[in-house]
Amino acid sequence: MVYATEIPVRFRDVDALGHVNNAVYATYLEQARVEYIRDVLGADVTTEPTVLASLTIDYRRPVELADDAVTVTVAVDDVGRSSLTMSHEIRVDDGVAAEAEGTLVALDPESGEPREIPREQRSAIREYRDR
Repeated sequence: MVYATEIPVRFRDVDALGHVNNAVYATYLEQARVEYIRDVLGADVTTEPTVLASLTIDYRRPVELADDAVTVTVAVDDVGRSSLTMSHEIRVDDGVAAEAEGTLVALDPESGEPREIPREQRSAIREYRDR
């Protein structure tokens, strides 16, 4: 199963051309990842820190204020020792506005070094994906 969340398009997201600014797409992706971590893993990113190690976004079509909201999907494609690779889509109605891939690295809150993803979270990812 793929996780999905709806995010409203706000006036402040829009540039002078009436399109959502390209940097805001990254913010939409971040919000979806944080919600996935909360809802699927039962974790709080403020107490179990992660860092975004990489992010690529392929823009397919503009998002505009009149679109009202976007749906952002999150799918975990790979689970490493301390990292997760996630794929995303930003969708408006039935159309794909952007596709993205990001890698998150779990950090030890005291040392700031990568830490192993806990077994419970690995199980939660697998169970959610296999629904």
